[in-house]
Amino acid sequence: MANASSGMAVHDECTLKFMDLKAKRSYRYIVFKIEDGVQQVVVEKLGQPKGSFDDFTASLPANECRYAVFDFDFTTNENVPKSKIIFVAWSPATAKVRSKMLYASSKDRFRRVLNGVQVELQATDSSEITLDIVKSRAF
Repeated sequence: MANASSGMAVHDECTLKFMDLKAKRSYRYIVFKIEDGVQQVVVEKLGQPKGSFDDFTASLPANECRYAVFDFDFTTNENVPKSKIIFVAWSPATAKVRSKMLYASSKDRFRRVLNGVQVELQATDSSEITLDIVKSRAF
């Protein structure tokens, strides 16, 4: 289904891989991109289950927008292990204006397709997507 505001469709693989991350923990993270010419969100990269947060942030391109989800494991102050799925809208300041507008106008619709995301984060450079920031948002 296309997004009325941006004409964006979401490839079925996006939902299927997200469900694998959520239910089976088959991946640590997933990076999604809007495919040029097709106007469709597709899976670009799947992070190994043992992948780290550094692996995740390194998979985000320096000059291009992306959507991503990260399965964040942490321990609460009460020493209880927990996990939350973090949605990241990556829109670096160095990306093309048209790309930033396209990702911004499609974000809400795409985010709704990913049923089970608990935290949302918007980042325009690497200083806005650190482990400390993710931890503070997860608690």
